[in-house]
Amino acid sequence: MSANGKSYRNVLAKVDRSKRYLLEEGLNLARDTSRAKFDETVEMAVRLGVDPRQADQNVRGTVSLPHGMGKTVRILAFAKGEKEKEAQEAGAEFVGSDELIKKIGEGWLDFDKAVATPDMMAAVGRIGKILGPRGLMPNPKTGTVTLDIGKAVKEIKAGKLEYRVDKAGIVHIPVGKSSFGTDQLVDNAMAVLQSILRAKPASAKGNYVRGVTVSTTMGPGIKLDLSQIRSMAA
Repeated sequence: MSANGKSYRNVLAKVDRSKRYLLEEGLNLARDTSRAKFDETVEMAVRLGVDPRQADQNVRGTVSLPHGMGKTVRILAFAKGEKEKEAQEAGAEFVGSDELIKKIGEGWLDFDKAVATPDMMAAVGRIGKILGPRGLMPNPKTGTVTLDIGKAVKEIKAGKLEYRVDKAGIVHIPVGKSSFGTDQLVDNAMAVLQSILRAKPASAKGNYVRGVTVSTTMGPGIKLDLSQIRSMAA
């Protein structure tokens, strides 16, 4: 514990808590403060000026990261017939219908994302209480309920992510791995920020983006310069 505490204090000393870093500078510092033996995820927390309790301010969307997430995403596709074959050919690890629904109902959740064809959703709804709280429920608004299931699988494999503001008004989203180059992280982060900026609700008042922090899984939070980020919406 003391070794971990010392390690954390050492990386924390690299961060000026009173400073607001430019995007590239902050992401480079996040890589530099990565201290775990595994390849840490670089995460971004975007605090928004919205009230998530209001339906018209519940910010959500999808974004395709230019450089992906640096890991294999295990996809489950609920489909039948030709659509089952389409999902398999696109790279889905698990494809099926009633047998997968039964398996999930019994506690199996060894996958990262789920997609479905529209005709499967009535059956998938039976396990909504299992999938929903884990962010695994297919949803037409995020493109994971679609007839073009092969395209949906390929997009997720290529780095498409879903995001949604939480009850505290914050969007938490990964932008890569600490092993990525800074340029790759900047490209991914800019794609995320531009998507969130485009998703601004018409009813949101005042400053929409009120704080942005980046960090690795085990590293300290690094606050970013808001004027640079807000300028992306211009």
